[in-house]
Amino acid sequence: MSTLSRRNFIKLSSLTGAALTLGFYSHGKETSILKVDTADNLGVDLNAWISIDTSGKVTITNHRAEMGQGSFQSVPQIIAEELEVDLNSVNIVFAQGNSAKYGSQITGGSSTIRGTYKKLLNLSATAREMLIEAAANKWKVPHSECYAENGHVIHKPSGKKFHYGELVQEASKLTPPKHVKLKLPEEYKIIRKPIPRQDTPSKTNGKAIFGMDKRLPGMLYAVVERNPRFQGKVKSFDDTETKKVPGVKYVIPVKTSVFATFREGVAVVADSLWAAMQGRKVLKVEWDDSGFEHLNTEQLYTRMNESLKGPGLSIRTQGNAKGIFEKSDNKLEAVYETPYESHSCMEPVNCTAHYHDDMVEIWGPIQGPDWVQDFLSPLLNLPKEKIVVNMTFLGGGFGRKAFMDYPHEAAIISKEIKAPVQVVWTREDDTTQGPFRPGMVYGCKGSLSKDGSITSYALRTAGQNMDHQWLNANKEAYNNSGSEGFLETYFRAIPNYDFSDSPLDVPIPVMWWRSVYASTNAFAMESFMDELAAKAGKDPLEFRRQHLHDERYQALADKLEEVSGWKNRKKNEGYGIAITECFSTIVGEIVKVSKKPDGKIKIDKVWAVMDCGWYVNPDIIRAQVEGSIVMGLGAAVTHATHFNDGKAVEQNFNTYKMPRIIDTPEIEVHIMDNEEKAGGVGEPSLPPFAPALTNAIFDLTGKRVRKLPFSLDAV
Repeated sequence: MSTLSRRNFIKLSSLTGAALTLGFYSHGKETSILKVDTADNLGVDLNAWISIDTSGKVTITNHRAEMGQGSFQSVPQIIAEELEVDLNSVNIVFAQGNSAKYGSQITGGSSTIRGTYKKLLNLSATAREMLIEAAANKWKVPHSECYAENGHVIHKPSGKKFHYGELVQEASKLTPPKHVKLKLPEEYKIIRKPIPRQDTPSKTNGKAIFGMDKRLPGMLYAVVERNPRFQGKVKSFDDTETKKVPGVKYVIPVKTSVFATFREGVAVVADSLWAAMQGRKVLKVEWDDSGFEHLNTEQLYTRMNESLKGPGLSIRTQGNAKGIFEKSDNKLEAVYETPYESHSCMEPVNCTAHYHDDMVEIWGPIQGPDWVQDFLSPLLNLPKEKIVVNMTFLGGGFGRKAFMDYPHEAAIISKEIKAPVQVVWTREDDTTQGPFRPGMVYGCKGSLSKDGSITSYALRTAGQNMDHQWLNANKEAYNNSGSEGFLETYFRAIPNYDFSDSPLDVPIPVMWWRSVYASTNAFAMESFMDELAAKAGKDPLEFRRQHLHDERYQALADKLEEVSGWKNRKKNEGYGIAITECFSTIVGEIVKVSKKPDGKIKIDKVWAVMDCGWYVNPDIIRAQVEGSIVMGLGAAVTHATHFNDGKAVEQNFNTYKMPRIIDTPEIEVHIMDNEEKAGGVGEPSLPPFAPALTNAIFDLTGKRVRKLPFSLDAV
């Protein structure tokens, strides 16, 4: 895609002649809606655009990535609802990286809808009201006698109507109203309806452009033989045999920035991906692995467990948890472990770059185009405006494609060979090079009153703090995600609590993984909550309800109880519950397990209840909940990344196994309806699954599972 200037935006949108083009921009705590020409005159960069041409076609820019989570459907649904147009009349295009114009463009933290939905509603309602005003002016009738419906403005008394395309010229001359009335949820005709995704056909017929689909004239292909140890260097290499492979053009050393260090390797560049891969197979590289530790998994977890005994960095505290625990006669301690994990997106990491004319253009599956610009600017010694980042569809991201190492790698190779290049990571590269989800160890302590209420709760996390990896990072800073996943209502219900962490500093790159630290925290938090319930001699759901000092949480617990038949569970069935909160969304899950004829455990069903507040498309929500549960299942019972001598052990899906369809239980999803602000959808359903599963296993067998992953066959 060419640079998305206002001029090119109009061209791309197929706007014919005049157009009504609006955008919003934030100044302080306020947000204003302006026309493009007004913004130009004021020198303001608009954060989002909606444009209607003379044919009535609506085009909007999507400033966030579409990686399967459904923003290419949800954003148009929001626009179409308040604009009163057919969803098929809305076209969506990717915006380029430009934080000045679009604000934050990072797709992460389940933030796309919850961060912009109110602004999008107001933007589209403003456009609707301007079109109605234009029609009223043409008819010389009061605004109140007109209404919008299906891309038309209709005059109620006479039945006369104008198509939006007939009104854009007059509407574009009007001043946007400062206040517009938005619909009530009960008035929605498009929002909250399970409308099929518009990007599904293009993703099934091959028309959708993912990162590896990008082609440029004269483009070459590259693969990189990288040091299998994460801070190792290239000592020397022999490319004699590599250069004999037909199609191989260049063999060059590369050094890519990874946090505060560099990943070194040797790139093989060829006129086809196959030739590059064959050239890599016969490349001989000698590595320099001195100056850093070569650790294995056992050493990592030994250090984490040992660190629980020492002082930690305080994250969040209230009262005197330590003192209350020590004096209590009714208390409990437990330690939990969770594994390192690969992201293993369906589409492996890849990026296309063209360095030319003192600028670089990048195309790829990128979660944060503005982050890439910020990251590459000092490394390439280029101003941000000379780094053009174009987003493609992503075949999964999960946080990995919010990192900036692979665009950097593509850019420096293109600069070196003076040609456009597509760098492709093989599945083995993707699985072994990281960054990974950090493995964690948790020490939990809690005490109970005589009536079974929690009097103290302490959680110490031990593991790598992602933020400590950056250059000049403050390693005395606590992990601000250390309490992520814990219900906010628990903080109000428990008088004494203490959350702290003991950071592990080792040469293994780690980073965000779907739901970030909540994906590991919640296993400890909700497993321990279940153990406290057992210690108190109480039903696990009722024990939690006892500490849910908020109607919203109680309503979710009621729904969980209702849909799962919790009160009617049988003795030969195990039921486990977990309720977690992250990215402003509360999710409760109940897992039902039983025994097969051979005595092994099987998962029968999962009930999930999501309270994400205001929402757009229930089908997309259900898909995200189901996907999160399956991903949580894999991390609980199927796969993990291990290390030996400083290298990742698992290479591909033959050893880093994925759950199969036959492993997936029945999943029943329910969505709460309320007037709360929108929360996240793509990530919050993952954290509660693992503890709900292990709590169900305890309910059935009396055995506690405190270490992940575990084998269902071995319980």
